[in-house]
Amino acid sequence: MKQLTHYNTDFTKQTFPITLVCDNITNAPNIGSLFRAADAFGVEKILFCGSSIPLGRKMTKTSRAAEKVVSFEEKESIFETIQTLKSENYKIISLEITSNSQPLNTFKFSKEYKFALIIGDENFGVSEEVLKLSDAIIHINMFGQNSSMNVVQATSITLYEITNQLK
Repeated sequence: MKQLTHYNTDFTKQTFPITLVCDNITNAPNIGSLFRAADAFGVEKILFCGSSIPLGRKMTKTSRAAEKVVSFEEKESIFETIQTLKSENYKIISLEITSNSQPLNTFKFSKEYKFALIIGDENFGVSEEVLKLSDAIIHINMFGQNSSMNVVQATSITLYEITNQLK
């Protein structure tokens, strides 16, 4: 058995109709890791919404150059961004634990739609105003003491489920 690297794997490149929408995510290592996850799962684009998005050296150290291959844009307003995505027929899916969120593993992602996956601020999650604009709210079932996980971990788990259903 030989361990493979990204130079000698036989993974098939594929892009999925997923736009990752980041609502005020400001931790540079998290942003870098989101680029890596987006690349790994064939995300079409990342939209960073907010006013202080750190795209400097701390981010690139974690991204390992994924920011060069994943399309991204910075947007000031998440509300305008969501309205634009809705007008382009995206299904707006927020990743957040709420009293009416649906478990990720029970949500059906259809190949008929493009998806905008909204992920929230590291400390406060997806805002109530954004949740109200969502077509669906999903959460990851958790079985320990904690009721949350790191935004990158949660996003990666969710992207795995979405791409698994869409492939």
